[in-house]
Amino acid sequence: MTTLNAGEGREPVVLGIETSCDETGVGIVRGSTLLANVIASSMDEHARYGGVVPEVAARAHLEAMNPTLETALTQAGLGIGDIDAIAVTSGPGLSGALMVGVGAAKALAVATGKPLYAVNHLVGHVGADVLDDDALEYPTIALLVSGGHTSLLLVRDLVGDVELLGETIDDAAGEAFDKVARVLGLPYPGGPQIDRVALGGDPKAIHFPRGLMQAKDLEKHRYDFSFSGLKTAVARWVERAADAGEEIPVADVAASFREAVVDVLLTKAFRACADFGIPRLLLGGGVVANARVRQVAAERAEAQGVTLRIPPLSLCTDNGAMIAALGAQLIAAGHRPSTLGFGADSTLPVTQIQVDERPAA
Repeated sequence: MTTLNAGEGREPVVLGIETSCDETGVGIVRGSTLLANVIASSMDEHARYGGVVPEVAARAHLEAMNPTLETALTQAGLGIGDIDAIAVTSGPGLSGALMVGVGAAKALAVATGKPLYAVNHLVGHVGADVLDDDALEYPTIALLVSGGHTSLLLVRDLVGDVELLGETIDDAAGEAFDKVARVLGLPYPGGPQIDRVALGGDPKAIHFPRGLMQAKDLEKHRYDFSFSGLKTAVARWVERAADAGEEIPVADVAASFREAVVDVLLTKAFRACADFGIPRLLLGGGVVANARVRQVAAERAEAQGVTLRIPPLSLCTDNGAMIAALGAQLIAAGHRPSTLGFGADSTLPVTQIQVDERPAA
């Protein structure tokens, strides 16, 4: 495979592949310009089970990969020969799902001779923001909230220095939304359903607990998250009301639960901004599509003098464009491609931005 050098007179065209969970994403960027972003979701297949089934997700990726790739190239008006480099999510995520994307990317790289960049899925969510018109300023605090991950990062340099400040110690926020939705009899996925129902509810009707927010938690878990206790508290509240023969105020429960999640997420994120003296906060991940998260984040950012950045909704959920964008940034910074020896790593730490970077000549 060839090595693409930064500074060759033009911005590289990078194709990104993302298959960490239940969405097959293929995106194409030219430098920081988005050319295509195509997503094939297997969410409907998982709905019958009330959550993502890894084996079903992997099979769906296999079926969707070629059509999604072809659609992205058509959308960008390019052929595979016009692509300068390929980037792929190597972790973290579901092992079987990751293997499909990694295998497809390696096959494309070998067949075309294009350089290949194996990148971190979570850092990719930050990378989506470089597709904005305004350049991302460093350092920044980044809050990434999705179905399987809730992470708070200090990003000093997108391609060279990402520090994990805190993460969930049990359920991620997205998982809590799905489980509470099930308790309330709402369909999967829970996030959009709770968001919809909560519009008619009172967020102050029920005070649900805020995990790891007590003074005793600040020393060990200042930036960590826990939503398992909140999920259990909602289930017990509903159970007690049902046992008493009371009608369950679904809208109030949904709104109060959502408010507790939003409060914890944003309190810790803005606390990190204050602690590190960084007046910048970036939000990413599927849960950021939640209307209340965006509203409260905007309100607190204005009140605290923090610049808030949120990618467009189409780039909040898992997608290939963010992976392509991160790959383009690695190329621009002079990083060499990955070798073909890397594999899918379901527990890849966020501090490892690129996997198996080729050693300098």
